[in-house]
Amino acid sequence: MTFLDQLRAAESANASMLCVGLDPEPARFPAGVARDAEGIYNFCAAIVEATADLVIAFKPQIAYFAAHRAEAQLERLIARMRAVAPQVPVILDAKRGDIGSTAEQYAREAFERYDADAVTLSPFMGFDSVAPYLKYPGKGAFLLCRTSNPGGDDLQNQRLASVPGQPLLYEHIAKLAQGPWNANGQLGLVVGATYPQEIERVRELAPTLPLLIPGVGAQGGDAAATVQAGWRGAAGATTGPVIVNSSRAILYAGNGPDFADAARAAAQATRAQLQAARPS
Repeated sequence: MTFLDQLRAAESANASMLCVGLDPEPARFPAGVARDAEGIYNFCAAIVEATADLVIAFKPQIAYFAAHRAEAQLERLIARMRAVAPQVPVILDAKRGDIGSTAEQYAREAFERYDADAVTLSPFMGFDSVAPYLKYPGKGAFLLCRTSNPGGDDLQNQRLASVPGQPLLYEHIAKLAQGPWNANGQLGLVVGATYPQEIERVRELAPTLPLLIPGVGAQGGDAAATVQAGWRGAAGATTGPVIVNSSRAILYAGNGPDFADAARAAAQATRAQLQAARPS
């Protein structure tokens, strides 16, 4: 199955657009969970097992593991995901952006070392920084397009005077991803939930691409507005998958020994809210 096939299968099997982001901060772990690399694995594994039937994807953020020397635990965690949720694709949130042999090594890291199904990338250095990832058949790559942080305006919301029509930079990225850069159907876009109007604009420009949408929950993005802006379907089937990520609001929903149960309850509530917002 390609990454897009996996997404659609998980969306159907779990009736979900919810992606659980795994951004483990040991300082926020409940009492009784070790604040070391092994504790990171145990905490995240408990979250994965509690939410495996509720999500369209899992999204581990590599920096939260690497900063605590927990790369080996990330490998184990993804293997655990394969065991308990083989139907759920894994998006490695790495935001890589480099060219040539360096990009080839980053692609190898994502898809061979960690066995991810997709990876997040910065397209700022152009197509040759993306191409090495597309050499892996069936794998996916999400390009940063209109991110949820306020500083995204500094570049993403600026007009390109030298491009016909003078699009905003994020609009140009969306057009490239929907068109010439996506020869094998492997690309998606990252668009922040804090900008629902921009989500709608990206969806106009990229009607069939999967959208990875962070920012719901702790960052304040509105779940209903996000789905209404980005979800499209026909005859009951999704034409452009939407993957709405929530991290902290689910990971840290509880701070006691029942933290995994609390995470499950938060995931159930968010999933229901997202499903209810789908346009009829």
